[in-house]
Amino acid sequence: MVMTKNSIHNLEEIASQVRRDIVRMVHACQSGHPGGSLGCTELLVSLYFEVMDRKEGFDVDGIGEDLFFLSNGHISPVFYSVLGRSGYFPVEELATFRKINSRVQGHPTTHEGLPGIRISSGSLGQGLSVAIGAAQAKKLNSDDSFIFVLMGDGELQEGQIWEAALYAPHNKMDNLIAIVDYNGAQIDGPTAEILSLGNLRGKWEAFGWNVLDIERGNHMQSVVNGLYKAKELSGNGRPTVILLHTEMGHGVDFMMGSHKWHGVAPNDDQLASALGQNRESLGDY
Repeated sequence: MVMTKNSIHNLEEIASQVRRDIVRMVHACQSGHPGGSLGCTELLVSLYFEVMDRKEGFDVDGIGEDLFFLSNGHISPVFYSVLGRSGYFPVEELATFRKINSRVQGHPTTHEGLPGIRISSGSLGQGLSVAIGAAQAKKLNSDDSFIFVLMGDGELQEGQIWEAALYAPHNKMDNLIAIVDYNGAQIDGPTAEILSLGNLRGKWEAFGWNVLDIERGNHMQSVVNGLYKAKELSGNGRPTVILLHTEMGHGVDFMMGSHKWHGVAPNDDQLASALGQNRESLGDY
């Protein structure tokens, strides 16, 4: 167990509110991706409220602070909620999710100028390459802060990921921490049935990465410990990848473990049930 800036209880309270935000946002517009968002809640809360060293306000260059890139941009509800709850923009703006002319679109984009968004995402397979570029820039600028990037396990079925996976160890990007949302599900079904990833740990190790497994990816203490461990591995000339074992839809019983909820919005009764399972800890927007 590591010493934390915030108590694990406080982080769990934030996560409960974030889950409420997610289901309310997707329900309101009857569109979006709740399953993966709910599954990655502990990760995003841990990063933004505990692990990443961040500056006040938003500077797109990110000099002297840890940076996060979301590659699997369809899980934008959890990203927007965490950004709003951590002060990047008014949390009330979550009510505009997916509306015309909103800055809070279905997939994050940069041209709306939403604070906290560093890359447009949605077309899968590109985030790791962008993160490597940012990691190299920090090396060139003698900036010893970290780059984090989140990818889905289904996203690893795309080829550009593996070109980038070769490049990072070759260029000693040891300030780079990649995270795979290893929930075993994608929009079409189980990843193992659609296109098996095989021995995923062995693949990353063969490419020259440090590999960490966080077996309990929806257990806050385990996620915090794993992220700090990844930071401790820096400086050895190798990038680090975390295999984060999460459950799609975690925190809402009827969504848990089902790929059906990759991109389906709850109806009124389902929303009420989901909200009943997650306490309003910070106040609904």
